[in-house]
Amino acid sequence: MQQGNGILKIRKATSDDVQAITDIYNYYIKNSPSTFEEEELSVNEMANRIQDVSEKYVWLIGVVDDEVVGYAYAAQWKTRSAYRLTVETSVYLKNGLSGNGYGKYLYTELLDQVEELGYKCLIGGISLPNEASIRLHESLGFVKIGQFIKVGIKFGKWIDVGYWEKRFD
Repeated sequence: MQQGNGILKIRKATSDDVQAITDIYNYYIKNSPSTFEEEELSVNEMANRIQDVSEKYVWLIGVVDDEVVGYAYAAQWKTRSAYRLTVETSVYLKNGLSGNGYGKYLYTELLDQVEELGYKCLIGGISLPNEASIRLHESLGFVKIGQFIKVGIKFGKWIDVGYWEKRFD
């Protein structure tokens, strides 16, 4: 994808990407209700998460001019065996880069790879309000299936979480 002066390249995350991924995610921990985590992650913790997810699922990064601009991954939805064909999907962009198409291209590639792996149900959880994330999910065929009211507290404020689903039947 051509964007500005650089081309977005998408590939699987490697150990060389862990610091950049950690930096992107820690921004959201400190500044956004997009994640309900409240303590920043260490590089080692993020490396362990990437390794665990990558063993069975998919963790992709987007790179422009050798800079990691975002990542997307699919991971286990629930631990019960009946959920084995369901994954939860997530995408995060470096602060200030939303609205340029990077997230959509990353997520589209993630969805393609998840489908190739044989997963049938994808779940996207969105802390609300978040119009940009809702638009992204719905543009890729996700449908809202429910909403939990005031299920998390971050920055001293109650937050709702909506769930969107996409199926590969």
